[in-house]
Amino acid sequence: MRYTKQITQILSLFSVLLMITAVSVRRDGKWLGHPLRQQADTAAVNSPLRTEQDGTQIINTTSLGKDITGFGGTVPLEISVRGGIITEVRALHNQETPDFFARASTLLDKWRGKTLGQAASMKVDAVSGATFSSRAIIGNMQRGIVFAQRSAVKDHWYSQLDLSVKTIAGLIVALMAAILPLFVRNKVYRIIQQVLNVAVLGFWCGSFINYTTLISLTSNGLRPLATPVATELLILAFVYPLFGRKTYYCTQVCPFGSIQELAFCCIPFKVKIGAKWVKRLDIFRQFLWAALMVCLWTGAWYGWIDLEPFSAFVFESASVGAIVIAVVFLALSTVIMRPYCRFVCPTGTILKISQTEK
Repeated sequence: MRYTKQITQILSLFSVLLMITAVSVRRDGKWLGHPLRQQADTAAVNSPLRTEQDGTQIINTTSLGKDITGFGGTVPLEISVRGGIITEVRALHNQETPDFFARASTLLDKWRGKTLGQAASMKVDAVSGATFSSRAIIGNMQRGIVFAQRSAVKDHWYSQLDLSVKTIAGLIVALMAAILPLFVRNKVYRIIQQVLNVAVLGFWCGSFINYTTLISLTSNGLRPLATPVATELLILAFVYPLFGRKTYYCTQVCPFGSIQELAFCCIPFKVKIGAKWVKRLDIFRQFLWAALMVCLWTGAWYGWIDLEPFSAFVFESASVGAIVIAVVFLALSTVIMRPYCRFVCPTGTILKISQTEK
């Protein structure tokens, strides 16, 4: 019986991976960084280097920067070089939020008119309010410039390793959440851990599991060295349940779940929801999830994933809708325990499906 449950749970996890893969292929046309749908001339168009009739060299970073992602996915660029000078930088199609990518795109002019040597030595800061897209642009530019210089420097496996203070702090907090709740059953500790989840994982690192993350990772592949915090969260969300720790990520780690639970402690007045209404709201959550998945599979509405309130932690680049939804449910959570988690969350729903035993 025990092994039957584990096999069933593995099959449930596999079914969820297929669901997300279907969305990734439908939206981005690739899986784990490998294109799955191409026209005959796609390879030529996306070739790292082509030369125009006037001698201008066009560096395309689609393949060079396939492991560099912004908030929604890869951010390929075309870099025009003539006579050793960068004449133009153009952003290719990507899945970033248009308003925020428009802010980040102001960076593209910074390299124009620079020699390759000057561009290689430039220190460019991310645009406030579009951090993820900015970093992706900067990373693609660096790859493209190195390629253009035909650098002999090899990329070592450790060159992608992110050892920033922010990443180390996120790893420590996620590791605490992964281990301590297994042994420590203390209300004071739980509050401390939730505060750390919100402050460090949420607001500082912007690390959480949501549909944007799942689709992006499925399309572009997981980079454990470059995104170690995200890798650790995925383990907590999908691997821990295989060992009997169902809903572990949602109850112990999720920054938005944590902030709702903290808000619930703020005022003494509470709203009691009867068992019948709890059941009805749970059914509503399941129907809502099914409808939203249909929107993704058919391509009718990809934009709803930008409305998940998790992205409100990265408020500078979050959509207005996500911030409004986050504020509304945070207010509701002062009188109802985790209302978004229990009655709405599409990400929580697909995590539950991946953990089904029967």
